[in-house]
Parts: sequence; C-alpha cells; structure tokens
Amino acid sequence: MKNIASKNTFFLDMPTISAAPDASALVKGNSLHPDLIGVVAFYQMPYGVLVNAQFRGLPTITEKGPSHFLGFHIHENGNCSENAGHDFANTGNHYNPDNFQHPNHRGDLPPLLNCNGYAWQSFLTNSFTIPEILGRSVIVHAHPDDFMTQPSGDSGAKIACGIIE
Repeated sequence: MKNIASKNTFFLDMPTISAAPDASALVKGNSLHPDLIGVVAFYQMPYGVLVNAQFRGLPTITEKGPSHFLGFHIHENGNCSENAGHDFANTGNHYNPDNFQHPNHRGDLPPLLNCNGYAWQSFLTNSFTIPEILGRSVIVHAHPDDFMTQPSGDSGAKIACGIIE
C-alpha cells in the first residue's frame, strides 16, 4: 500500500491531537432512547475546530430507505432538562449568532450516519471557536436534516442532548 501522506503535505501540517479535548459533551438520550449515549470532543486547531463524535444506542432503522442520517446540531442553550412532551425544549434553536438561514447556522453540523445504532465521525470546521460554544448543547435529532426547511431542516424531535463543557 502506498503512503499517501508523504505526497500530501496537508496531513503533515496537522498538529497532533492532545489526549484531552479543549471541550466535550456527554450526550444522553431522552426517555424514549435511554440506551443512546455519545461523546463529542472539540479540539481547537490552527485551521478551526476538530470535532470528533461517537454514538451508540441510536434508534434502529428497520425500513430500507435512502438515508440512515440523523440531524446533528449545536443549540443555543446548555439546558438538557426534559419537559413533558417536549424533550430538551430548553436548548432553544440552532446556534445562529449571525441570523443566517438554515443550513448556514454556525451550529449546523454534518449529519450522523446511523450504522446499526452506532455512529462515528470527525470533521474540521471554522464555523465557531471553542469559547463560543462552551455552555451550549449538542443535539441529535430523530430524522435527517433536509438542509432546506426553515428554521431547522425538519430534522424532527430532539432525541439526545449534551452540554458542551
């Protein structure tokens, strides 16, 4: 197998990730998804923020369809309390300090790909800095984000929440 890193200096310029993230969120499912748990780690990099997310216990998808994606966002408020009939309603809307249309909110993240109840993803973004998101929440939604519907992509119920610390 060829070593592609030696031909692409981008990989060589990336600093080593420290063992401890600069911020993280322990994400837990609502009462309908008690086994859903995840960790989202945030690392400040010279190019932006590296986000590493891992989940297990995501809802089982039984029907064959075009997508096994779930909406994944940073929301305004770091309050994961559950209200009867409105799970995680106190998280507010997507983090959107610039008042842009969806999907250009700073809190819009790439959707999670649900693979038999598990998801893992890592990406780099310059949409926010660590200090901007501390105290806010990470939300997993029940449905895919359609990237069109205002204000939140019609991604359905909030099924898991974690506070960024």
